[in-house]
Amino acid sequence: MEMPIPTLVTFAAYLVAMLALGYAAYKMTSNLSDYVLGGRSLGPGVAALSAGASDMSGWLLLGLPGAIYVAGLSELWIGVGLVVGAFLNWVFVAKPLRRATAMAKDSLTIPDFLENRFGDGTHVLRIISATVILIFFTLYISAGLVGGGLLFQSTFGMDYTTALIVGAVVIVSYTFLGGFLAVSWTDFVQGILMFLTLLIVPMFVVVLVGGWGSAQAQISAVDPSHTAVLAGMSFLGMISLLAWGLGYFGQPHILARFMAMRSENDVPRATLIGMTWMILALIGAVATGYLGIAYFADAPVAESETILIELIRALFNPWVAGVLMAAILAAIMSTIDSQLLVSASALTNDFYKGMLRPEASDQELVWVGRAAVVVVSVVALFLALNPEAGVLDLVAYAWGGFGAAFGPLIILSLYWSRMTRNGALAGMVVGAVTVIVWNQLSGGLFDVYEILPGFIFAWIAIVVVSLMSNEPSSEISEQFAATRR
Repeated sequence: MEMPIPTLVTFAAYLVAMLALGYAAYKMTSNLSDYVLGGRSLGPGVAALSAGASDMSGWLLLGLPGAIYVAGLSELWIGVGLVVGAFLNWVFVAKPLRRATAMAKDSLTIPDFLENRFGDGTHVLRIISATVILIFFTLYISAGLVGGGLLFQSTFGMDYTTALIVGAVVIVSYTFLGGFLAVSWTDFVQGILMFLTLLIVPMFVVVLVGGWGSAQAQISAVDPSHTAVLAGMSFLGMISLLAWGLGYFGQPHILARFMAMRSENDVPRATLIGMTWMILALIGAVATGYLGIAYFADAPVAESETILIELIRALFNPWVAGVLMAAILAAIMSTIDSQLLVSASALTNDFYKGMLRPEASDQELVWVGRAAVVVVSVVALFLALNPEAGVLDLVAYAWGGFGAAFGPLIILSLYWSRMTRNGALAGMVVGAVTVIVWNQLSGGLFDVYEILPGFIFAWIAIVVVSLMSNEPSSEISEQFAATRR
């Protein structure tokens, strides 16, 4: 299928706009703090929408509407879990993490913060946590590139390799140039675009199918169970979907937005903006999939995850469709760029500066960071060149793995003075291993999403090992007490 010229023009204009934002951020980037954390200058609006956009990814525009289209309203429970998890993350983690990372020697990354928080002179915490981030995010980035390449291959008739390379070049270019500010500003724009698309499309559909009552009747005629929020839902199934919310506490690219805010006093406003965006966007995504059942009742869509794409094609002229289609690319780009920068930050700040050249100048570190962006991108692109590669299977590990490995670790490091370095190491390892092992098992309790046991076991490991270790030094205790004032 050839892409209509108007759609191509609007789509290209969007890509050019993202590159322009990257260049503007480049002019404002002079040191490693600017490149890795935007100089801690994010306002509440940019921080909130950037966190939301980098979190939701293509899942919000493709995965969730597709799941609702296939199974009906019973799939919305994952959205409920995510809303609760995101809200608790903003309330209990955002402000103390912003304060603690600034006071812990101005920590720029999560590994940086963990080393400074526990006074780890051995660098073991930094090395292990940075390695976990680097490995999982490289695979996660590759999976995102595969998804984007396949999406535009099927949607616009583009050659897979061409689509993959074009998308990668744009994302790498603005991330390379502007670092964290470029990623955050583009995520802000992408978040708005995703939000508007998820509100506009279902509004048009509900009018065209004759109103909400008519839509309900048509959906019931297709399958009455689609209208029930508990249809086919077991207790363990619901717990598994709700447990997705636990992942928020350990996602490095989301935590980076908290660390980058200009002031902890901006957190309440950012929370309001971020949660409003998230709730309305999730409602729009659910409504898109649900109303799609009614709209395509007589001619079902073959690929459920393309339900939003098919609705855009059917409802809008090519010019408008180009803008709305760009929202799908925005969803993919907004997550890949954030993960790319976190991975590059791990290479630059936690390995190069932290281990190899502590005396490196700011200018040197910025260019090492840019080189790291290219290195990670090339590795991820190489893995993604084969659309049949198994990297997509690892995405399920990433959310649960990060949530279990870092979630309890971050929460307890902010709230429990008795926590030790050995406890932190134990929790990180136990959480990650539990997720991997649990995923290989099945039947009974093993059918629960692996993040839940991983989170629980990691929490227990931190507490038990910390209590078995020597108490933190007076210097560490005083530093912790200062962050709690």
